[in-house]
Amino acid sequence: MAREGYRGELSTLQRDVVAMGGLVTDRLSLGIEALAGDEDAARRVVDGDEAVNQEYVDLESDCLDLFALQQPVASDLRVVAASFKIITDLERVGDLASNLGTYALTEQRSSVPEIDVVAIGEDVLDMVEAGVRAYDEADVDACYALADRDDEVDANGLRASEQLVRALIEREHVTDAWSVERVLDDVSRLLLTVRDLERIGDHAVNIAARTAYMVDNDRTLIY
Repeated sequence: MAREGYRGELSTLQRDVVAMGGLVTDRLSLGIEALAGDEDAARRVVDGDEAVNQEYVDLESDCLDLFALQQPVASDLRVVAASFKIITDLERVGDLASNLGTYALTEQRSSVPEIDVVAIGEDVLDMVEAGVRAYDEADVDACYALADRDDEVDANGLRASEQLVRALIEREHVTDAWSVERVLDDVSRLLLTVRDLERIGDHAVNIAARTAYMVDNDRTLIY
């Protein structure tokens, strides 16, 4: 009976990790809507960060209890260890989604060239969703397919940054000091947006790597 209860705790942990993944991807979706100009979405994603943090704390406690009280071994140990790492990645994605909302609320996009960060955001959202789904379905093939997409996201981020710099070099010289300061602030925020989107893609790959380790003891994607 004790063993059945333990297996039930492991299953509950995995279900709760998937639920946290859903909460985080919902927030990331709001962050992307914020980048597209939705001010209400921006405020909601900034104001709602505490829910993700609380979910992380609760699941961290569950993982530590399983480590300390059940002393899992072999495949069960990989489930707990991978889940512990994955919730950390999900918590960071939630933080980065909140950043996107903050950037959207504070920048004056009309002062800088138009860069399609929303498309990059949609790509990384799909990657995080795929990572959570691969964990839920214990799908190692999906983990490798997800990891292969990261180079494309990085390339798109680099292309967007270069496009921004090139457009600024080619634009007419700005002489007003206040305007120069505003442009520099907005450029910094836009570059930070691209950087944070790339980091979200990295966290999605981390989720895939931990899932492959959990399922097959496959460390290939862990770096």
